[in-house]
Amino acid sequence: MMRTDFSSSVITRFPFMMTFFDVRLGLIAALSVFALFPPFAVFADGPADNIPENVRRVPPQGVVVPDEMAAQIQSGLDELTAVIGGLKQVVKERPELVDLIPDCEIYHKAVYDALTHQEFQKPGEFKVALDHLETGLTRARALEEGKDPFWLRQPGLVVRGFRSRIDGSVQPYGLEVPDSYDFDHPKSTRLDLWFHGRGEKVNEVSFIQQRTNGKGKVTPKDTIVLHPYARFSNANKFAGEIDCLEALEHVSNFYRIDEDRILVRGFSMGGAACWQFAVHYADRWAAASPGAGFSETPDFLKTFQGETLNPSWWEKKLWRWYDCTDVAINLSNLPTIAYSGEVDLQKQAADMMEKAMDEVGLDLVHLVGPGMGHKYHPDSLADIESRLESIARSGRKRVPKVVRLACFTLRYPNMHWVKVEGLTEHWEKGQIEAEWAWPNIVFVETSGIERFRLKFESGDCPLDVGGEPIIEINGHGIAAPAVRSDRSWEVVCFKNESGDWQARTPEEVKAPEGLRKRHGLQGPIDDAFMDSFVMVTPSGEGLHPAVSDWVMTEMDHAITHWRQQFRGDARVIQDTEVSESDIAEHNLVLWGDPKSNAVLAEIADQLPIEWTGKGILVGGETYDGAGHALAMIYPNPLNPEKYVVINSGFTYREYDYLNNARQTPKLPDWAIIDVTQPMTSQRPGGIPDAGFFGEQWELKPAKE
Repeated sequence: MMRTDFSSSVITRFPFMMTFFDVRLGLIAALSVFALFPPFAVFADGPADNIPENVRRVPPQGVVVPDEMAAQIQSGLDELTAVIGGLKQVVKERPELVDLIPDCEIYHKAVYDALTHQEFQKPGEFKVALDHLETGLTRARALEEGKDPFWLRQPGLVVRGFRSRIDGSVQPYGLEVPDSYDFDHPKSTRLDLWFHGRGEKVNEVSFIQQRTNGKGKVTPKDTIVLHPYARFSNANKFAGEIDCLEALEHVSNFYRIDEDRILVRGFSMGGAACWQFAVHYADRWAAASPGAGFSETPDFLKTFQGETLNPSWWEKKLWRWYDCTDVAINLSNLPTIAYSGEVDLQKQAADMMEKAMDEVGLDLVHLVGPGMGHKYHPDSLADIESRLESIARSGRKRVPKVVRLACFTLRYPNMHWVKVEGLTEHWEKGQIEAEWAWPNIVFVETSGIERFRLKFESGDCPLDVGGEPIIEINGHGIAAPAVRSDRSWEVVCFKNESGDWQARTPEEVKAPEGLRKRHGLQGPIDDAFMDSFVMVTPSGEGLHPAVSDWVMTEMDHAITHWRQQFRGDARVIQDTEVSESDIAEHNLVLWGDPKSNAVLAEIADQLPIEWTGKGILVGGETYDGAGHALAMIYPNPLNPEKYVVINSGFTYREYDYLNNARQTPKLPDWAIIDVTQPMTSQRPGGIPDAGFFGEQWELKPAKE
């Protein structure tokens, strides 16, 4: 994605992209941009970002802070640290502080990280940092003195914070609270989630400044607008995705939000985020309105970035995690209005979605700003606002008559009253269409699905309470449990040993024996970093020196880049310190091998890939242990409700930071790493073998 100023959501770029595109079109776009912005504001993605051997740092190294200013900032940090520390000591007596301390800590973290890691991007941010520390101290003093937290009743621009379950870090978000919001007698209020554009220099200091000093691109009447920071510049994927959901949950705890009038919106990188939130969580929103951005990986990188792609077979499969075109049918359950500038190269995103939706019988409303580059046309924006206001008045349909859901992973199994609980094979399409018909029948068509659930909450079931329901699955009718007197209905449909569908109440269904892939426990490696995790370092010497050296280097890389890219400090403990609560609460990221890591030694004989005297045994293939390491995700044998990950952080690397469409998983469920091959900006070493586990987490042959 192209770099953009968050406040304007407008991106500019050099006209070198005419190398790849029609010259006349490029000139029009370039001239429109230069008319809007001075030359020093222009940035661009392009051929220089397609060279893996020469990758610039993201975020860029900041300016040096003069000693006198650094001392002044540090003094402010020390003062705020002391007050926050005192608040944490009295939480037992004043539990209401637990959810309010992050509102102070976000200012400390923003400034501390910028100072410690040299991430101030310009000298003007030094004064901003001092202002942030003063704001944090004012809030903390108010809590210390038992005063009302004034910012909870503040209209207009408000910055809040929450503590993320992923790594325990505090994360900021911005709010625009309308003047019409009645804090004393609030009524349920519409909320728009606005996903920001790409900004490689937008650290927490500048994000908080922007969310303090200026309104965003859209400010609908009588609407709270939520601006997630979403952990920097990742197109709201992975931890950025969870960050948005956690921010929304946090807002809902403090403001009366109408759950049926939540809309998702964004432009540029934020448009890409909007597409993926639309297709993956279509049943949660009243409407979606993505602008520009990208909606899939391969065509965008070839078209926009001019990149020659050479993915492995598993990388191609894993594009399906975030490629919205593959699951475009999900938008049949969500009103969607796309926008593009007429001469914007990122119009490609909506064009691709329009084509994909047309193939499944959906007609995308795609508004095009005449003559516009990477910017909203005022008339188009007014049209969008009018349409969204009309949709918001009606609100989300909680119990639609027809539900359609396509998925490649159980990470996204839900659509209104339908939940997929078992796929025939992960990363191959599973699809279900369900329709209820009064008085007592539900028609279901499925493919690639082995198990699903139909669930209507109390009062929601449209079927006849006194009737005998029938579920017709792929043309075959089966008897189903009766609707309950409170008009609730929950049925689990699954294939028996003969391959025939059956329908039972949840109480009648036994949980499948043994391990199975299910929501939140389906892999691949990157999935472990979308929930609470802890890095577990080895305390002993490894089996082989070269592999041990690689492990320590790769572990340091994972910890460092988690902070740089996902803006939190990974929890790190030694293998001898792992407690029962750690095993119960976290995914364990184990570094080393059974000789060096005590936890890994305890579970090694319960894993499907083995360490032997000769090396690492994968099925019938042995890889020399002196030059190979194992990276893997698997249900933790000590707690099968959580993962263990072996020798891996999140799997995309420095080269992929340069364009958000590249930020896709680069390793599947397991991989053999050849440590004799150099680490690069794209790989942790050579990868002679890799693959996915089966639906019962069984080892199966890798296949291309």
